[in-house]
Amino acid sequence: MSAMNDSLDETPSLGEKAAIFQGTSGSGNITGSTFIPLHSPLHPPSAAVPTLLKGNRKSREVDEAEMRPVPNPFPELLPSTVSLVSECLLPWTKTSATQVIKVYSEDNTSRAVEVPSDITARDICQLFILKNHCIDDHSWTLFEQIPHLSIERTIEDHESVIEVQSGWGMDSHCCLYFRKNYAKYEFFKKPLDFFPEQMVSVSSESNGIMNHSQLIQTFLSSSSCPEIHGFLHAKEHGRKSWKKFYFVLRRSGLYFSNKGTSKEPRHLQFIAEFGDSDVYTLLSAKKVYGAPTDYGFCVKASKSSSARDLKLLCADDEQTRTCWVTAMRLFKYGMQLYQNFTQPYQKQKSSPMRSISENSLVAMDFSGHKSRVIENPSEVLSVAVEEGLSWRRKSCHRLSSHGSPSASQSSLSSIAIHVAQPWFHCKLSRDEAQKLISQQGLIDGVFLVRDSQSNPRTFVLSLCHTQKIKHFQIVPVEEDGELFYSLDDGHTRFTDLLQLVEFYQLNRGILPCKLKHHCARIAL
Repeated sequence: MSAMNDSLDETPSLGEKAAIFQGTSGSGNITGSTFIPLHSPLHPPSAAVPTLLKGNRKSREVDEAEMRPVPNPFPELLPSTVSLVSECLLPWTKTSATQVIKVYSEDNTSRAVEVPSDITARDICQLFILKNHCIDDHSWTLFEQIPHLSIERTIEDHESVIEVQSGWGMDSHCCLYFRKNYAKYEFFKKPLDFFPEQMVSVSSESNGIMNHSQLIQTFLSSSSCPEIHGFLHAKEHGRKSWKKFYFVLRRSGLYFSNKGTSKEPRHLQFIAEFGDSDVYTLLSAKKVYGAPTDYGFCVKASKSSSARDLKLLCADDEQTRTCWVTAMRLFKYGMQLYQNFTQPYQKQKSSPMRSISENSLVAMDFSGHKSRVIENPSEVLSVAVEEGLSWRRKSCHRLSSHGSPSASQSSLSSIAIHVAQPWFHCKLSRDEAQKLISQQGLIDGVFLVRDSQSNPRTFVLSLCHTQKIKHFQIVPVEEDGELFYSLDDGHTRFTDLLQLVEFYQLNRGILPCKLKHHCARIAL
């Protein structure tokens, strides 16, 4: 009960938007010491119920006026606190404008949150960013996952979380997940990477190849009529077989042609529209639905929870699936998605985090008798590098003073530095690395570093490029008793993994692209 009191007394960080009162782990319901107060709906007050008391000499009936008040078994809890606990543990009995939701992280730890009925997905993300001391890089996302259908989707930042939950069935065991999604708004920055030229056609006066801004404008403008077309595998209703059809996506909805690639109205058959439907990705398309590839997605009505109502589709590759799913999001929400994308940046401009101008910050040298301002840019850079190396040496010294005398200083240095980095994942297999990168967005530069499963002495850099995940082995190189790490067979050497990652964040080197976004896991 003391842990529960501490969490109840904690002041919310996001105004009074939400109050986190209990943390749980696993995928079950809210667990712990269930406390039902005396005046809860399950135990109504016994005002009019006579009580039979047995004395030593005879039995006598007394009413409530003659009874002594029942002592509170938890005197540390105030009545208001007891009521709050009751409401949190029994959200379905509440009549106020708040509700309890449960949010999971990627390691299946969870946290229960009491939120107002009008809270949005962005508000939930901001709450967990503050509570878990995360860096707000605008990539944190709330996902809706429906396990019994093996599907999930991104909940858009403006969507009401309570409205999303209202479409869940009583026994559906649907979940909300909080994790990064670097690809959420990447199509606004690089639309040509998301919409291949052969899949997009626009019926407008502009001819020829469109640039980035023109392509996005065609989707955001209601006067233009962009069209996505191409072949997809579709699961026939009531059958296990999949067939390939030519599909056409327009503002009015999704169609398929019953005659080759014909787009004539008499050959196009309506499949779905997106006014009251959402697009989901299939988590296990081959295993669960028998799809020809794992690049499956579906269209589901908002109020439907049955697998029979899903419009199951499957693409031949990840780029094709991403194109269809992104276009469906744009057709459904339009300009609202662009406002979601620009809103965080507008807030940063209106209320910058720093109160002083960065132009007033100067490099200083305190090594001599008098301090001086370093004006030479090259000298500033060399001082910064020297400070970084000095920090590494101090870290090694601190660790070596507590470590075993037989361990070498270089190996202690590598252990001290890379293990604490958010991009390093200790015991992660190749398949788990691919899954984690796929979940956090298949865009260029998403990466992580992990232990090698085949060679315990080496590490692996897993990197996404052109929506494909590639793995590069980091090989240790010994020279004159010192240990170095290299990606190119010793041509470029680094004293530790942190130095290696920092180098490839600035230089592409032998990699297909620079390291941009690291995959991170948090425990709620």
